[in-house]
Amino acid sequence: MVRAAILPAVGSPLEIAEIDLPEPGPGQVRVRLAAAGVCHSDLSLTNGTMRVPVPAVLGHEGAGTVVSVGEGVTHVGPGDGVVLNWAPSCGSCHACTLGEVWLCGNALAGAADVYARRSDGTDLHPGLNVAAFAEETVVAAGCVLPVPDGVPLTDAALLGCAVLTGYGAVHHAARVRAGESVAVFGVGGVGLATLQAARIAGAGPIVAVDVSPEKEELARSAGATEYVVASEATAKDIRGLTGGQGVDVAVECVGRAVTIRTAWESTRRGGRTTVVGIGGKDQQVTFNALELFHWGRTLSGCVYGNCDPAVDLPILAEHVRAGRLDLGALVTDRIALDDIPAAFDNMVAGKGGRALVVF
Repeated sequence: MVRAAILPAVGSPLEIAEIDLPEPGPGQVRVRLAAAGVCHSDLSLTNGTMRVPVPAVLGHEGAGTVVSVGEGVTHVGPGDGVVLNWAPSCGSCHACTLGEVWLCGNALAGAADVYARRSDGTDLHPGLNVAAFAEETVVAAGCVLPVPDGVPLTDAALLGCAVLTGYGAVHHAARVRAGESVAVFGVGGVGLATLQAARIAGAGPIVAVDVSPEKEELARSAGATEYVVASEATAKDIRGLTGGQGVDVAVECVGRAVTIRTAWESTRRGGRTTVVGIGGKDQQVTFNALELFHWGRTLSGCVYGNCDPAVDLPILAEHVRAGRLDLGALVTDRIALDDIPAAFDNMVAGKGGRALVVF
């Protein structure tokens, strides 16, 4: 029996309870969690913006130590440090054959599995495949990747979502070049990772945008050279900071229609906007045909940073070892498992960066 944070039903509060976790079967790995990040996607699962089978144990950004492995697992063994990969690619669907593993059509198939049970026998599903809001979890072998050398195990949890997403948004989706100007909308965990990635890319100026004035110092420490408190004049303010032109690239990390539209309006003619934030179906973004022609801007989505974790984790680790990427700087709160509901409240209120559950 291990303690875990359970979502009983969409719209219900999380419950911290003991669950009966079986030993790993063929092709599975049991992991003792060292840390798990509290991501906005977890909040999106609780309110129904994203849907997975429930009841479920949430948490998809984590790292820990392998306890045991099932038959056929050879790439990791007991005692190894691993990063959880919540979106493993199948290698055979249409997207995977095109090399676009971040769009794998079967990546979340495991979320429908029954992986554990409550003490009363109720079946539990593994949230976004990995059920990281628990002291231990059992996952498919494809959901674990070795922690690269030189990356502390607790900090490595952030590589599993926030850092891959932010880094990939800059380097893969938007393909920011040295000297280009960048605006990042939303200074949460992913936004902070995006700011660091823009700095690593050699961008400048780098403008951070958030509704909270209190996040300015946090944003500047991550690489922002300018800070704008969000308002109806945000696009105008950003053009004022870029010689009246607008930025070359905007990265939206919020997932709201008004923010997406503002990010697009903040780019120069021919600029690029990458949407990382996950919004609901009710968030409708509109454009007229003439402005699309006139401005010549590009608007694109971004899934998991358009990353291949197996390829990108070693690259990120090199940035960590060289001091270019500071994983600890993304974390504003280190909490216990019981504090996750309060961390959700802080996200709704727009407070802080990443909350990290430390076991």
